[in-house]
Amino acid sequence: MPKPVVALVGRPNVGKSTLFNRLVGERLAVVDEVPGTTRDRLMAEAEWTGVSFNVVDTGGIDPTQVGPGREIKPLSVGSADFIEQIRTQAEIAIQEADTVLFVTDAESGITPADLEVAEILRRRQQNGRPPILLVVNKADSQRRRLEASEFYELGLGDPYPISSVHGTGTGDLLDALLATFEHREEEAEDESIKIAIVGKPNVGKSSLLNRLIGEERVIVSPIPGTTRDAIDTRLEYEGLPLTLIDTAGIRKRGQIAPGVEKYSVLRSMQAIERADVSLLVIDATAGITAQDTHIAGYILEAWKSCVVLVNKWDAIAKDTYTMDQYTKRLRQELNFMDYVPVLFISALTGQRVEKVIPLALQVQEERLVRLSTSQINQLLQEAQDRHEAPAHAGRQLKIFYGTQVRSDPPTFLLFVNDTRLVHFSYTRFLENFLRERFHFTGTPIHFVYKPRS
Repeated sequence: MPKPVVALVGRPNVGKSTLFNRLVGERLAVVDEVPGTTRDRLMAEAEWTGVSFNVVDTGGIDPTQVGPGREIKPLSVGSADFIEQIRTQAEIAIQEADTVLFVTDAESGITPADLEVAEILRRRQQNGRPPILLVVNKADSQRRRLEASEFYELGLGDPYPISSVHGTGTGDLLDALLATFEHREEEAEDESIKIAIVGKPNVGKSSLLNRLIGEERVIVSPIPGTTRDAIDTRLEYEGLPLTLIDTAGIRKRGQIAPGVEKYSVLRSMQAIERADVSLLVIDATAGITAQDTHIAGYILEAWKSCVVLVNKWDAIAKDTYTMDQYTKRLRQELNFMDYVPVLFISALTGQRVEKVIPLALQVQEERLVRLSTSQINQLLQEAQDRHEAPAHAGRQLKIFYGTQVRSDPPTFLLFVNDTRLVHFSYTRFLENFLRERFHFTGTPIHFVYKPRS
């Protein structure tokens, strides 16, 4: 079952980013006194009493003020109404999150913006789902904690006075948050192989989906950002149940517009997390961009398998060497994913599209490969015979034995004399040596080191 998603919602400068950093335990969000500092979507994993969940930080929503540094561009043509944009963002938070933390400010008290946002959230709840916890931040003194009772006026239940800066009250808030997860509905077990189609906007993801399934299942438009939801399409391929997930385009951080687009990126990230294989679609006419490598990094961070699809290949002037030259350049840009297969396609003409699903299924099979302990230790011995482990301060790394502790993705536990002697370059050597024998095509390999007791 996917981790619960917790969205932080509220007007600007109430301390959402500070609370985000407090919950996830590290300084990931930019914090500034200037309202509207949070421009890009941030999602990170948090944990409390052994329960993990994902926290999403968002830009502030303020239906009462528009000014320099606070302006939000229209989400679509003709949608210039600021209130409508705010309503849309709050509604999507309600749709996507398992729990919403509505963050307010004890210093300023209840503002018209708080009242408006509270009304939006309250109206969009259905049978009390998702739960909304009212957080009164900046309650740094006993007086402010007592004054937090005025926030009952918002009609969202008990306020939780906290100080994100000092951590006061966050334990009680987290206990209440975990209690909301207990009522999550168990999802029906889905045995299908899930394939996510991801990439920056306007690279042809929806066109590829339509070509794969042979019908106009999703809207195709030349306007970047048409797809705002992660759309699941079920089908069978040679008797195997598949789920194809079309997603909104993922932009480079800092170029993500507030509101709907922030949550579109969240949906894409969630699609990568629940997929078995991600199809990273690249626009051949644009070349490999920073956004492409950024998305590849997201896939690797999630330990997901990947196939790179270079789309719009029909629009490229070619000679005998074009494909080889493009592949070489792509390998250089994605040097951290050199194990990923590359396929040149055209969703418009159908060129090589029939190879996409078979290649994705091959990668999925490689993801599930499991090696015996004897195979692993023989490989480790051969690897150390070929290239001796590095030494540091007169001590040499010794690998005593290893075992595969899981597949999906392949994870190997290696027992060593001292984990501090492990260098990333030797891990990379071991990975390459392993791939010489067992390819694990398109799939990341995870090594875990443990001192032998």
